[in-house]
Amino acid sequence: MTDSTKAIVTLTSGKLEGIEKKGLFTFKGIPYAEPPVGSKRWRPPEPVQAWADIRQAKTFAPVAPQNAGAVSIIDTAAETANQNEDCLYLNVWTPGLDDKKRPVMVWIHGGGFQGGAGSISRYTGKHLAARGDVVVVTINYRLGALGFLNLNEITGGQIPATGNEGLLDQTMALTWVRDNIAAFGGDPGNVTIFGESAGGMSVGILLAFPPARGLFHKAICQSGAASTVFSPSIAKRVAALFLEAAGLKATDPAALRSLAIDQMLAAQAILPQKTWRSELKITMPFSLVADGRVLPEMPLTAIAKGSSQSVPLLVGTTQEEWKLFGAMEPDLAQKEEADIMRRLGRIMPADAASVLYETYKTERGRRGESTAPAEIFSAIQTDRTFGIPACRLLEAQAKQNSNVFSYLFTWKSPALKGKLGACHALDIGFVFRTLDYVFTGKKPEAVTLSEKIQDAWIAFARTGNPACDSLGGWPPYGEKRETMFLGPECKIVREPFAEELRVWDRMSPEVLGML
Repeated sequence: MTDSTKAIVTLTSGKLEGIEKKGLFTFKGIPYAEPPVGSKRWRPPEPVQAWADIRQAKTFAPVAPQNAGAVSIIDTAAETANQNEDCLYLNVWTPGLDDKKRPVMVWIHGGGFQGGAGSISRYTGKHLAARGDVVVVTINYRLGALGFLNLNEITGGQIPATGNEGLLDQTMALTWVRDNIAAFGGDPGNVTIFGESAGGMSVGILLAFPPARGLFHKAICQSGAASTVFSPSIAKRVAALFLEAAGLKATDPAALRSLAIDQMLAAQAILPQKTWRSELKITMPFSLVADGRVLPEMPLTAIAKGSSQSVPLLVGTTQEEWKLFGAMEPDLAQKEEADIMRRLGRIMPADAASVLYETYKTERGRRGESTAPAEIFSAIQTDRTFGIPACRLLEAQAKQNSNVFSYLFTWKSPALKGKLGACHALDIGFVFRTLDYVFTGKKPEAVTLSEKIQDAWIAFARTGNPACDSLGGWPPYGEKRETMFLGPECKIVREPFAEELRVWDRMSPEVLGML
């Protein structure tokens, strides 16, 4: 099956040659599906065809078409410059090409469903693979309009895209893992999917996705849950606004099929402005769609019914997620209370905004935290977008499986003189041990925390429980909402932020943005 001295493996589709360095084998740019181009645009992915010669897997493949990132501190524009609609590739890091049956960890990248790639250097799998004796896989999938735009409704089925093509790509990658990962020393019967932001949301929704059932056995959601799903009516409205941005009509599907990538990206760039200014009030216009066929029902509903009842689950967020997005608004810190209340009133009913604001102001003051209006806004948005959806997912799965665990990442970024706090995406460098001096910090304390988090993620992938020697015990999420705080001090906290959670329990789903 393998030739470890030459880093050659035999897959179901042919032979592949990678790179061996210091006992670690790396394979880059492996195709897991046929290129979704031409007549295959906006169609479900198809299995990759076999090749005759030994295929080289020593360089990363093109990434999905996307616009440059908007946040410079984590901007990956240089790493995503090589773009092509032919983008369905994955990468593998493994300690051995043998029959050891190591746990497999499949990373699904974030980026708002319209950016990112599995080849970004923050996601290199070499440190995780070496530390834990696990096989790490990172994947690309279709993004933006190519992967998450429902065109079926608005074109009357002439273009049958459901808006879940990107999720079908992820599922095809997991199918490839099932069929081929043993050649890389991995165990196809012990696969953990993990991802952050849109990747974490993908993981949460895969728990409820019928085509993915049985393709993974454990799941980790980082800053993403299972609530970011559009109804068919909202998806149709988003599609109409996209067509308007592209200058196209639903009655001309041929023009859509032949739309140039640069024109598509130009339309994607202005779509968030259109969806925000519309009645939808949506700033992230690409998402999964509960279309009633590919994704039969809202994921939380399916999960609560037991769609993945045998799957252990680890879910968490960073403590100050929204501060990364707030950094794009330099004047936010100067906003007065009236300004913040008006802003909250644009995304939720005024009475809900008032109750939330007063609750957060009182509770933050009681804990000795800042009650500046911008800080309260950031805390509310952190919970509205990430924290409460995480709780809802934990609650739904805990009814089905006792191996459900919660965490809160509390380490603060040193960037911008500490203004980012424990912000969105900060935890990624700690999971992969790709720390830097600017964003994550690289002091010995940061390295120690990274090692503890890696050990916990590896333990979870191996056993379904994140408890480990370096971090200690980690009780399941139960009635006391036991949560591991991961930061300068790692500790279990029971019933964290109880009053904030209680006030959200009284809010309607619309206030939470669960559309």
